[in-house]
Amino acid sequence: MKHCVFSLILPCYNELPLIDSNVKLIIQTLALMRKPFEIIFVDDGSRDRTRDHIKKVCRKYPFCRYIFHEVNQGRGAAVTTGIRQARGDVAGYIDIDCEVSPVYLPLMIAGIEKHEADVIIGKRIYLNSIRSLIRFIASWGYRSLTRVILQTHDLDTESGYKIFNRKKILPIILLVQSPGWFWDTETIVLADRFGLTISEMPVLFQRRFDKQSSVRLFRDTIQYLKDLWAFYFRLRFDQENIFRKNKNKKQTPYQKRT
Repeated sequence: MKHCVFSLILPCYNELPLIDSNVKLIIQTLALMRKPFEIIFVDDGSRDRTRDHIKKVCRKYPFCRYIFHEVNQGRGAAVTTGIRQARGDVAGYIDIDCEVSPVYLPLMIAGIEKHEADVIIGKRIYLNSIRSLIRFIASWGYRSLTRVILQTHDLDTESGYKIFNRKKILPIILLVQSPGWFWDTETIVLADRFGLTISEMPVLFQRRFDKQSSVRLFRDTIQYLKDLWAFYFRLRFDQENIFRKNKNKKQTPYQKRT
């Protein structure tokens, strides 16, 4: 089997209107690297014809494959499934709606390959609009809260645009308990506590108005707060057990991020 440099995970849930055009854009962008890559679709129990279109894409492109969750588990669970099955030395995921363009991927992948960081996060810069303003305020408020409670260094932990050194992130995600949106925060905080180098790259976020967002602001905010406090107490009172489970004994918890 040909060596794979990069594995891109595309978590999907009822994405039928987006697949054909957005996947084409993603493939065109990755092809510019002139390096072997793969795309892994992880469908998280879609109720529309998303799976049919995923199969169609995978028949057309040999570097595409798919994994189907029989029941909806959450975006975090879908990303974990993809990373565990990935073949690339570098692995990451983006949202298939491409509200952040795939154009940033080659530079972020190169940063991991050059060992400039173990994790690179797309730090979202919002275009001006009422709906984007609401999203910005919610994101800013959440970042402020996690910075105080979890010492996240004001990282955009919830950005759906992350690239990893797969070998280093794999033992981290196996410790993550949240299968939903909070997966992102939990993964980044644990990566930081285990001493992985994390950096951010500014990316332009442009809200799409032709799609129904899977984020429910009020409901998901309440769930975020519940998950945040549960994770805080887990770190505070079960930290020794958490770090004992990681195989990398040489890294120390709470190592300062560089």
